[in-house]
Amino acid sequence: MDILETHAYDRRQRRNTSCLLFLSLFPFFLSAALYFYWWIPLSEPSLLAAAVKSAPTFSLALLVLSYNGGRSLVGVAGGLFFSVGGDCCLIWDELFLAGMACFAVTHVLYSVSFLSSHYSSHSSSSLSFFFYLLLWLTGGGTYAYLFPHLQKSHDSSILTPAVGVYVLLLVLMVTLALRTRQPLMALGSLSFIVSDFTLAIQHFKVVPNLEHGRLFVMTTYYLSQLLIAVGDVRAGTDEAAEFHKWKRS
Repeated sequence: MDILETHAYDRRQRRNTSCLLFLSLFPFFLSAALYFYWWIPLSEPSLLAAAVKSAPTFSLALLVLSYNGGRSLVGVAGGLFFSVGGDCCLIWDELFLAGMACFAVTHVLYSVSFLSSHYSSHSSSSLSFFFYLLLWLTGGGTYAYLFPHLQKSHDSSILTPAVGVYVLLLVLMVTLALRTRQPLMALGSLSFIVSDFTLAIQHFKVVPNLEHGRLFVMTTYYLSQLLIAVGDVRAGTDEAAEFHKWKRS
């Protein structure tokens, strides 16, 4: 097989993989459409509401697991499954801390994945360090902004440090996602932090509930999970393609 044939074969493989991946995302798009059609946040908390809200994330978890196998359970697939738990818990206000704990585990698992050999390591430039610093300052500033409002909560002794740890894990996850230099991971992680910070300022009454606040939170949340899941699948398929190319050479 000469070089031109090899390149043509690789293009066909990438095109076929992309088409198959797009078709595999149909359950996500369908379940997300059903969620927004029924607008679950405005309904009474129930097991049905929890199932509808978590269905898009659950479909992404199964997708990543089917492509990348069991190893992804200690990585993006595992993080998505914990996100399903977080989605369900946040249906009930009294389970907010449990939901936050689930998403904290999600960020840990995403971070583990971004540090693995699944992603190529890149040296950081001075410009990258500037963005990392800006990201951490934003995270710290957001926590400082939330702090007085956390102190007013009836369970402030638990909530205040818990939110601090959560912000730390979230910003760490985003930093490691940016470090991979994968556009989908970068955009997905940034969308996640925007979603969480928007939710926080509304949940802790920093600002009055925005007119379309819930819509913005859920749109950016589903978008973040979609981009991270697709990015992880593509990283896995690229890794497999490189392995097969090496075997053919």
